[in-house]
Amino acid sequence: MQHAVPAKKATNKKTSLDVDQASAYLHLLKKTLTRYPFDPGEQVMLLGLNGIDPPLVTAISQWAVDGQSAGERNGFIPSLRAIGLEWPANAETMIGLSRLNNIEHCVINVLKNDVPGDVAETGVWRGGAAIFMRAVLKAYGDLKRKVWLADSFQGLPKPDVANYPADFGNSLWTFDPLAVSLEKVQANFARYALLDDQVRFVKGWFRDTLPTAPIDKLAVLRLDGDMYESTIVALRSLYPKVSPGGFVIIDDYGCVPACRQAVDDFRAKKGIVETLSPIDWTGVYWQRLLH
Repeated sequence: MQHAVPAKKATNKKTSLDVDQASAYLHLLKKTLTRYPFDPGEQVMLLGLNGIDPPLVTAISQWAVDGQSAGERNGFIPSLRAIGLEWPANAETMIGLSRLNNIEHCVINVLKNDVPGDVAETGVWRGGAAIFMRAVLKAYGDLKRKVWLADSFQGLPKPDVANYPADFGNSLWTFDPLAVSLEKVQANFARYALLDDQVRFVKGWFRDTLPTAPIDKLAVLRLDGDMYESTIVALRSLYPKVSPGGFVIIDDYGCVPACRQAVDDFRAKKGIVETLSPIDWTGVYWQRLLH
């Protein structure tokens, strides 16, 4: 049986920022995680963070101040990057700014309303979305909630058509760029000084790990599994742990028919009536009812 892998202790001792600093920090981090271009006003904002979060300032300087790499410049279309419609060469996430804004909204909401539970993402790629979850907790001074990252860290599984016929023809398991190692994801967290004991990694195929994952309660659950199996297994295993008032976010609902079918099947079977709210062209989310 797979077990949760604890992260290493972080060296950064800062635990919270004031409201203006938190807003600036999260704004600049979103731009950095997506490698989205800065405008002059954001360069001024960066100067204000210089003594507050040196790891972020260093990361920004490596691309936004010193110039983007040739790989990022060639064929880069900001409007597509903003909504997650292209795969960045070097960024930690491909989900775009709108879906990062949604994560910020959901995590801040549960913090302000004291919704109990941790936050989790199933299917993490290079870790950018979960890095941002951890950053929101840091910015708002939360010292207790964990960020759970569940992934095989070796790409997607071969379709199990016998049990999940909706995955017939899915060939993503052959696509090497989707296989990002645990060590690489941990290094991405460390780059922003966010690899600490509030971060937990659950390594293995979802069918093997999620039913017994050592997660008690969740306030935010984000699914990015790209397949019927990955989506339905995550929902069956983790949705019962989402607290009333918590959020469920589905990354692939609009762009992967099998994912959409899994969500619709699960909601219908469980009698879930909460409205699916759109985030952008593919992402949706709902808030679990308070009663």
